[in-house]
Amino acid sequence: MTTATGQAQPPISGEAIPRRQETELRATPSHWSGRISPLVALLAAILLLLILPPTLFLINTSFHLTNPDGSFGAFTLQHYRRLFASPYFAASFGNTAIYAVGTAVVAIALGVVQALIVERTNTPGRGYVLLAAILSLGVPHVLYVVAWLLLLGRAGPVNALIALVGGADGPALDVYSMWGMVVIEGVGFAPVTFLLMSAVLRSTDPSFEEAAMMSGAGPLLTFRAITLRMGLPGILALLLLVFIRAFESFEVPALVGLAGNVNVLTTTIYQSSKNSSIPDYGESGAYSVCLLLIVLLLLVWHHRLSANARRFQTITGKGYRPRVIDLGRGRYLAAALLLVTFVLVTLLPVGMLVFTSLQPFYEGVTPESFARFTLDNYDTILAPGSFRDSIANTLILGVATATAVVPTTALCAWLAARRRPGAWLLDQIATAPLIFPAIVMSVAFLQVFVNLPIPLYGTLLSVVIASTVRFLPYGMRYAYAGVLQIHADIEDAARTAGAAGGRVFTRIVLPLISAALVSCWLFVFLLAAQNVALPLMLVGPGTEVMAVTLFDLWQNGQVTELAAMGVLWVALMLAVSTLFHVVSRRYRFDVR
Repeated sequence: MTTATGQAQPPISGEAIPRRQETELRATPSHWSGRISPLVALLAAILLLLILPPTLFLINTSFHLTNPDGSFGAFTLQHYRRLFASPYFAASFGNTAIYAVGTAVVAIALGVVQALIVERTNTPGRGYVLLAAILSLGVPHVLYVVAWLLLLGRAGPVNALIALVGGADGPALDVYSMWGMVVIEGVGFAPVTFLLMSAVLRSTDPSFEEAAMMSGAGPLLTFRAITLRMGLPGILALLLLVFIRAFESFEVPALVGLAGNVNVLTTTIYQSSKNSSIPDYGESGAYSVCLLLIVLLLLVWHHRLSANARRFQTITGKGYRPRVIDLGRGRYLAAALLLVTFVLVTLLPVGMLVFTSLQPFYEGVTPESFARFTLDNYDTILAPGSFRDSIANTLILGVATATAVVPTTALCAWLAARRRPGAWLLDQIATAPLIFPAIVMSVAFLQVFVNLPIPLYGTLLSVVIASTVRFLPYGMRYAYAGVLQIHADIEDAARTAGAAGGRVFTRIVLPLISAALVSCWLFVFLLAAQNVALPLMLVGPGTEVMAVTLFDLWQNGQVTELAAMGVLWVALMLAVSTLFHVVSRRYRFDVR
């Protein structure tokens, strides 16, 4: 039996296991810490070569002056002295904390309510919520933010409706504020929160809830007093996880916060590195190191919180089967709530993008605007030029990144899961990039590529390398989970028949974990194609990718072209998300 992170747990009471497997379960890295196989050493060296240079360059930059040509100058501590003495650091840190807390509360509230309805009630149509959540992953986050800015902006339909009803002269809502950042990011995180929370509820024995209802408790009291308390460790861990991801997010703070003069740590790093006439890499490095340490501490806290969840385990292997609670007539109210959430999270933003893409210019949603529908924006996007090139570059980036990540992590996960001498190092090294916020990793690789004798900066290859490092942890988790589903006796039988280790991996292991690897490939492709912060400071002329192009179009005020480009990209990403969902369901590989 294994945890979600792939760590071995003792078997349940009465479960027999072979002696060899029992020995493996008790094995720890200390048994073979003095030995390491040549293949493990080679893979560890490759991973370290990818991860260590940006880390060292980032730290080194924060302790040195930067010469005009980008090289390191004299050693100094002035970047840290100036950072801690400046009131802007405290203000940025405070804004980041408020933004992250608010986002986590909104996302958890929406995700937990949806998960409770789907996993614990007989609400009609609840089976489609999983599909809707998976499909929402196909909407790039930068497009999602832009769609909400169009909806809630000064000329948007929400302010127009409020003015019509209330008779206000100007816009009643100012989305370019802290509340706007919190609402947009929190609603955007809701599908992911639902996917993770539903897994927590599915692993909780509902017999306790049935006992409460037989004692006279209603559904609401049962959910509050029993379900939520049993799932409290998972909820707290998920709350902290969303807090961490909001703490390091970039798209919403850049598109919403900067326009409203609300600065957070990630946008301060971006401005230090990009927006000034002479980029201050030392200052951005110091900010990046501080953000890196904060995220590292939060991840350690998250790991400890998750480790304590086993005290709340309720599934014993005896008499467990999923059950649902009959809500009576209330199930239609719950169905309406799910429908409203789907409309808010997915339908409204995508619909706003489609509407804007059909306008020659954007002036809000008015009766006259429906008479101005045109396809000119799509003709502009599909014509030869930078727009079409960015689509091709993004496809190359996604395919290359996923193709590099999947086989590398599959081999590392197999060696780690089978406890090859020293292979535990591969798991630790491949998971290390989790502590890097995307904007911090972008700054780190920027320093590496600027100082390399090889002209990599500004090329698509530089973005592929950085993206491969960024998404190694995701590939490792998918592949590790797949390998753990294969009993080692199958591989032993192949070795007994004379197959060497490489042949066992290619002819036995890879075919058996192919479903997990396909899901992993599609997931990494989606992540790499949608990321903004990582390629933002690495691309150059001719190597722009979709996310960066969309970001620049918004900054330049080309809203209608952005919407048309976004609609085409959303259609492609939805197709990939659908394929990801079909593969996961077909081979029973749970994405949650």
